[in-house]
Amino acid sequence: MDSGLAALLGAAIGSATTLGAALVNGRAQARSQQAQWRRQHRRDAYADYLRALHDRDVAMDAVLDALRADGPDLVDIDEKTGHFVTLAREVHRACEVVILEGPSSLARSTERVIHASSDLSRVVRQMAEHARTGDTTHRTETAALAAERQGALYQAVKGFRLSARTVIDSTD
Repeated sequence: MDSGLAALLGAAIGSATTLGAALVNGRAQARSQQAQWRRQHRRDAYADYLRALHDRDVAMDAVLDALRADGPDLVDIDEKTGHFVTLAREVHRACEVVILEGPSSLARSTERVIHASSDLSRVVRQMAEHARTGDTTHRTETAALAAERQGALYQAVKGFRLSARTVIDSTD
């Protein structure tokens, strides 16, 4: 084989090898960018959900403080409850994005938060009804139950936070 043909053949093989390596690297980079994009969207969704939960929980604390007061101010309770309901809607919106972004293991964690939140809300509604009717016979009992349900909600949110961190870490 003459040297010109060998050089041409070597150049062709080198070009093909370079092209193949570029394709493999390009695909790997595209997958990496896709994973980074997905991780960022999930992180944003999870952070928005946690932020909405926090804001809603601060509003819930204000409602509970108003209900625990001696001689609760019903107008104040209604205003604080209205603010809480508005923030609860924001939690539901953020929750839908978390469920959409996935994975399903995180949907289960959000369901635990939803159930714990509903349990606490039922007690708060009961406390508000007692305040409206002036019934103080169950005040200590419902306040203790509210504190218990707040603890359960805190644990559910903590579980969500840990699950979200696991999902984000596993996609790194």
